[in-house]
Parts: sequence; structure tokens; C-alpha cells
Amino acid sequence: MPRFQFERESRTPSSESLIVLNEDKAVGRVDVHFGDDVCNATVCVPEDFAEGDIQDLIGEVDERLVMSANPFREDFVVTVWIGRHAGVYSEETEEDVAEELDDGNLLVN
Repeated sequence: MPRFQFERESRTPSSESLIVLNEDKAVGRVDVHFGDDVCNATVCVPEDFAEGDIQDLIGEVDERLVMSANPFREDFVVTVWIGRHAGVYSEETEEDVAEELDDGNLLVN
């Protein structure tokens, strides 16, 4: 049974940015970039994520996101960043962000 859920923030023809959720709580993010033969991902998780949790997350990203989009890729390269959430920065004003939150269009944790 999948341990993590993924909520898409953005998508292009060759990439996706997703929030990583565990029990409806944001615990990280992943950016996936699909090339012709290689798929690259950047995974960002909190400082308290154990190595086993990182391996589980990479496995789910590979199985549920990468293999479903590009089953014939030759390699999957993942860069992992471990740290703390510093915030979400935007050119929009705080009032604009608050309105988007009220509309349910933006997830900020």
C-alpha cells in the first residue's frame, strides 16, 4: 500500500513539481524531469527523514510517477536535499495568497 501521496503543483510536457504528503501532511516535494533516456528527480525532505523513509519515497516516485510516464527509461537519477522548510516566496501580495488559499487553489504548509 502506498505510504506517500503526491499533489501536483505544476506540469510541463517534460516535468512535474509535486508536494509529497504523508497522512495528509506535507512532508516534502519532488521535481521530476523526463528526458529521452534518463529521468532526473530532485527530492526535498525534512531533516528528521530517516534513510529508510528516503528510500521508500524514491521507490514510490519511481513506481508511481516515473515508470507510469516513461517505462522504458534507461536510468533514474535522484538528488536528495535534506533541510527545513523556509517558506513560499511569490511576487503576489499576502492578500493575493490569502485569497487563493480561501479558494482552495494553493497549498502552503
